[in-house]
Parts: sequence; C-alpha cells; structure tokens
Amino acid sequence: MRSLINILDLSVEELDELISVANDIIGNPDKYADACKRKKLATLFFEPSTRTRLSFEAAMYELGGNVLSVADAKSSSAAKGESIADTVKVMSCYADIIAMRHPKEGAPYVASLNASVPVINAGDGGHNHPTQTLADLLTISREKGRFSDLTVGFCGDLKFGRTVHSLIQALSRYDNVKFVLVSPDELKLPSYIKNDVIKANKLEYVQTTDLEKVMPELDVLYMTRVQKERFFNEEDYLRLKDSYILTPDKLINAKSDLSILHPLPRVNEISVAVDKDPRACYFRQALNGKYMRMALILKLLEVEV
Repeated sequence: MRSLINILDLSVEELDELISVANDIIGNPDKYADACKRKKLATLFFEPSTRTRLSFEAAMYELGGNVLSVADAKSSSAAKGESIADTVKVMSCYADIIAMRHPKEGAPYVASLNASVPVINAGDGGHNHPTQTLADLLTISREKGRFSDLTVGFCGDLKFGRTVHSLIQALSRYDNVKFVLVSPDELKLPSYIKNDVIKANKLEYVQTTDLEKVMPELDVLYMTRVQKERFFNEEDYLRLKDSYILTPDKLINAKSDLSILHPLPRVNEISVAVDKDPRACYFRQALNGKYMRMALILKLLEVEV
C-alpha cells in the first residue's frame, strides 16, 4: 500500500507514467468508465476547497467509483476533538482511498501512518500540494511539450504558496530549468526550498520584485494569490494583496507562446481581460487536475485498465 504526501514520493518515471495515463484518459474516456467500480474515495477536507475537492470527486465518479465526503471540519468528529489518527483509522473501514486537506503541515503524513488504505495529500497548510503539481505538470507537458530547457516564473506569494513549493520540487529534477522568483520581500520563497531544492540541484534562479522586467524571458508564468488565510495580521495582508496584478498591457513584451498558469482561486491578481488571451492556461489547468487525479487514483489502488 502506498500514499502520496510529497511530489518527490513519485519518481520522474512515475510522473511520466501518470501523464501518459492522463493523456490516454483524455483520448479514451469510455475505456476508464468502470475502472473503479465498487471502490470508494473518502474526501476529508478540514480547510475550504472547491476545485481540489470537487475534482477528486469528479475523478472518482468518472472512474465508476463512489465518494464519501467531509467538506467541513465543523461537521466532522474533529470538532469534538477526535485525532487525525483515529479519524483515518475509522475512514479506512469505509473507503478504499482517502484524499485529505488540512491546515496543519504534516497532517496528511500522520494520516498515512495510521490509515490502512492509501492517503493522498490534498494540501497541508503552506507546505505541499502534490496533486496540484500533477495538474501543473500535465498542463506544462500539453502546452510546452517538455519540462527541460524552460524558464519558469513564479509570481506572488512564494512564502506560503504550497503549490509553488511542490512545483519547484518537481521541476528541479529536469535539465536546464531556470526559476525566476517574483515577490515582495515579505513573501519570498522559504530558504529551505531555495537551499535544499534549487541550490542543491545547481539550478539557475533569479529573485526580483519586478515582474515586467523579467517577463520577456519567461516560457511559463505561474501566478498565485496572496493568501489571506495564511496571515496573522490583516494590515500586512491588505498592504501586500495587490502587489502584482497581471493585465494585458503587462504581456506586451511576453513571448508569443508564454503559458500562464494559476492554481486558482483567483482573486484579482489576473485581470479577467487576460482570460481571452490564448496564452491563459489556468482553466485548462483546472480540467487537467481531474485527469491527473484519475490517473493517480488508478495507480494507488493498483487498478490496471
């Protein structure tokens, strides 16, 4: 039995395999319609979510399985003080696989140690979000056709942005990837990601506060929102929340084949006017998340189609 807690739990070969299965699902959906018949997914979400939870549920339904859902910690026994360990031990009696989101870093890892079924980390605090990274990788693969030889810009909240941390970890294993890190000084990438991932893999990187200056060199631009729920001080949030707003005029000097990604939800960091630009990939990215979660569920349940 295997769980997915960190994107590095998957080898490069396994990532390639998941992308291949996801592309096959896109091309041949009927082939997978009964793959998980009589299987049940439990979604345990102790933090608000729309896309991630519903894409997991859509993924399981499209595989022919069923879903048991806890969408709010207040409606679960966690509100009574039940431990994560006890919760997942009980859920293991009812479901074949668990997807878990939790505001505390490491909670899904604790769950994986106590569950008797696979556990998927659907986001833990400001730490990791591996299945969003799977969505990101499928999107980059389908839009760019490669992972090597890319200049990838990350803009916004790089300190608390778990999607940023996971994607940097994943891309660091490919050749000749350059990272451009755009953020206010207060929201810079954590040193453990910069030192243990980027520097440890001897990858080129640039840190800047000026998005427009670096725009012409980017192959991929990964926008993120400044996350109100990660701030202890509302004054700091209000001061930083509009640090970067992507508008059509800021894309004038961008590459014609730039791919603009965003893990969503968007607040106001990308103008709706950008949505019409063919380089805007974020809604295709959300759809790709469903396909990669389908591929992951098949892999962890060891279902062969």
